[in-house]
Amino acid sequence: MKKIFTVLIFSSLLWSYGQAQEVIKLSSIPTPESISWTHEEREYFSPIWNTQVITNVSEPTLTVYKPDPNLANGTSVVICPGGGFRALSINSEGIEVAKWLNERGVTAFLLKYRLVPTGEDGVKEMMSPGADREKSDQDNARLIPLAIADAKAALSNVRENAAAYGLATDRIGLMGFSAGGTVTAGVAFDYQAENKPNFVAPIYAFIPKEMDQDIPDDAPALFVACASNDQLMLAPHSLQLYQSWLKAGKPAELHMYSLGGHGFGMRKQNLPSDKWIERFGEWLEMQGLMGKHKTVSSQ
Repeated sequence: MKKIFTVLIFSSLLWSYGQAQEVIKLSSIPTPESISWTHEEREYFSPIWNTQVITNVSEPTLTVYKPDPNLANGTSVVICPGGGFRALSINSEGIEVAKWLNERGVTAFLLKYRLVPTGEDGVKEMMSPGADREKSDQDNARLIPLAIADAKAALSNVRENAAAYGLATDRIGLMGFSAGGTVTAGVAFDYQAENKPNFVAPIYAFIPKEMDQDIPDDAPALFVACASNDQLMLAPHSLQLYQSWLKAGKPAELHMYSLGGHGFGMRKQNLPSDKWIERFGEWLEMQGLMGKHKTVSSQ
């Protein structure tokens, strides 16, 4: 019996490992000639951020994280990690979120969107006291439309292939953190039928002034989370986004924590902000997105 139990555990681990290995190359808008990468995409541990990061993404991809077929409910979320458009905080704002969703039957798609070209260590360059902030803002302004286009391409891909994954085409969401929240909000303001997210969750998002647009008539439901003591002073951005949705009469929920700082993601700080993901799960349930959808089949 012990040997059989061990085999079952090993098989389960192999199954879980296998579910995260499908990588989809996305077809998005071309990169302008003014943007070019001299360094290859790199994944490494950043001691500055104390987490695993990816830099120099030049080709957008989706990595698929599937739940146990017995749990799968037909809902899916495209996840956009943050990192100032120069890196992707791939663990606490990506993989760990995907796994949490999988445990609750939600299929996750981790998006690697295009980033500003950097040297070997994009995080170190960005955090350097001598960094040229004006140039950084200019680089971001050129890159943000590409990242938003990558998220739209991801949503289109998920919707187009929904049947193959046992997903509902009307239960596809988009979630992003910090810079990934910028990407998420950008899509929430402007989309076509094929790439419309059915719900969005910008978490401690940065919202550029030029992104302040009219809310679409069929705007997706909005979930927002941030901390008042965000070091980048982004709490007002989340508040403004929430208020815009309220003013337009669209469904919205806001969780503003007194403490948590910027970039809390799935990190455990023994603060109420640690529980934001549980509030998100409750919100999904209230939206009717956690029960099994009739289109779900074995994956």
